[in-house]
Amino acid sequence: MISPALGLPATPAPLVPEVRRLAVLRANGLGDYVVAEPALAALRHAYPDAEVTLLGAGHHAALLDGRRSPVDRVVTVPLMPGIRVGPDPDASEDEVEAWCAEQRAHGYDLAVQMHGGGRNSNALLLRLGARVTVGSATPDAPRPDRWVPYWPYQHDTIRWLEVAAAAGGTPRRVEPRVEVRDEDLVASHAVVPSGDAPLLVVHPGATDARRCYPEERLGAVAQDLADRGARVVVVGGPGDAARVERVVAGMREEPETAVGTLDLPALIGLLSRASVMLGNDSGPRHLAGAVGTPTVAVFTYANLADVAPLTRVWHRVLVSWHGGCQKCGLRVLEGWCGHEESATHDVPEDEVREAARDLWDQAMVALT
Repeated sequence: MISPALGLPATPAPLVPEVRRLAVLRANGLGDYVVAEPALAALRHAYPDAEVTLLGAGHHAALLDGRRSPVDRVVTVPLMPGIRVGPDPDASEDEVEAWCAEQRAHGYDLAVQMHGGGRNSNALLLRLGARVTVGSATPDAPRPDRWVPYWPYQHDTIRWLEVAAAAGGTPRRVEPRVEVRDEDLVASHAVVPSGDAPLLVVHPGATDARRCYPEERLGAVAQDLADRGARVVVVGGPGDAARVERVVAGMREEPETAVGTLDLPALIGLLSRASVMLGNDSGPRHLAGAVGTPTVAVFTYANLADVAPLTRVWHRVLVSWHGGCQKCGLRVLEGWCGHEESATHDVPEDEVREAARDLWDQAMVALT
């Protein structure tokens, strides 16, 4: 474990000498990449001449390919319990070992775990053959060479900045950044053409249905902002069609919709054009914040602690302090009931409307 004096994000540990190749294990969602981006940036600054590899997922490659970021290349981690989940079967042990052998052959000088408490992820990290390993660790997890304690209810951005500090990286900012390219804007205009009215982008989905605020209420809030001059565009992936329809049903006026028609570059371009984004705790909300767009979103008490925006000037956060399934009441930290129902339904619509009005009016003043 690093010393207490070096455990603070503002006080980095000594740099690892002669780092030419650096790997970071972070193989979860898009939003998870975004909240860790300040820590990745701290490592990039600490080791400016090193090749930085993100050991992640396919959607990370789609996000970062051709985009300036702290990452030089993305290597997809195999599906395996406790590391990376997906619709396909987990990789066999032979497949995992073959992947680890490829990583060992690449010759990492420094490998950093920013994936979790380390019960599974540190075991994988230690198989990569890096000269020095760094990561977080629960009391029962394998220990890297340098480690910081993993405890619940800490914000992920701060958590991973502490890990970056243990690797020698000086924290420089807490706000994530994702570059918006000209091609992102072009792609977004092909789906949502330019217009004179300021854009409100509504995204009603989330990976976990418990994080989805009731869609008709999102529609009612969107209608309120439409009455204040917003051009409303409701967006979602192919699996969000029913949610988008329910948002539309909550509005008096027919909004524009884009369901399954925005690839990742087009989504980033559209979010960057929006005056405000309205939705849930989701990857698109994290991307909106990272491209500089104000956001209004509803969170459960659990996700408030680890991934909600750290600042409030341009972000409004509504919280379900109970966070229980709308059907059975089981709270999100008590287990998975399988009902696929909202656990943020107890947040009053009026509170969301008030927050959205406040931020919208602030954004309109900034446009003048």
